[in-house]
Amino acid sequence: MKTRIAALLCAAAALMSEHASAAEVEVLVGDLPPMVNKDGSGREAEIIATTLERCGHTAKFTIQPFTRHWQSFESGKGDAVATVPVGMPTAGTQTEPYVSYQNGISFLKSSGAQVSTLGDLNGMKIVAFEGAASIIPGLSDATGGFKSYREMADQETQSKLLYGKRVDGIVGDGMLFAEFARHLQEAGAASGVDASQPIEFRAIFEPTPYGMSFRDPAMAEGFSRCFAELEEEGKIAEINTRWTDKYRSALSDNYMSY
Repeated sequence: MKTRIAALLCAAAALMSEHASAAEVEVLVGDLPPMVNKDGSGREAEIIATTLERCGHTAKFTIQPFTRHWQSFESGKGDAVATVPVGMPTAGTQTEPYVSYQNGISFLKSSGAQVSTLGDLNGMKIVAFEGAASIIPGLSDATGGFKSYREMADQETQSKLLYGKRVDGIVGDGMLFAEFARHLQEAGAASGVDASQPIEFRAIFEPTPYGMSFRDPAMAEGFSRCFAELEEEGKIAEINTRWTDKYRSALSDNYMSY
């Protein structure tokens, strides 16, 4: 009986300690809709905010161009930084992976391209997100076989290049491309391209896992623990599936298991 009471007291003390140290956490995030939208919503943003909330904290997102948010964290800004490739050296302490991106190739259905492996991109004009060759395993070794390859941060421009048939395919996360395609479709003729053309997405890469990095090691440990709890309860899968469903017509069943 005494042992049980002692255990309950310890658990209560830990809970009180955690909530006593509750904080508003400034998280540096990349501008990657629909993973992170300008209003703080998004698939990845919701996972981060929900996990921090489970730990008793609140998230304050500072949105910057992708990769620049890493540089800002290295220069001393923010309490945490998101979308850090697993194992990439950063300041602070990295958490366990909390989100994965499904990179692949998006191309016009009318092209008749048959793509199921990275090697099938040989001879094609490819554009990718900034830093893709250093993040996606195997990509840097394969680009020599492409007719052309370039990286750019502006993913709306990428989409216009594809719809305008100036490139053959876009390497990147399928959900990200689907969101930019949606914007162009809504803009209609004002977009300057025919965004009504059907697109296909093929997940030719393994999912890329990402972690967070926190300046406070205890906060990093807490984030991993709270995420594991939410994952066990099915809440993380619920968030992922709900956001994937928004783009189901474009992604079909090619976006991991969601």
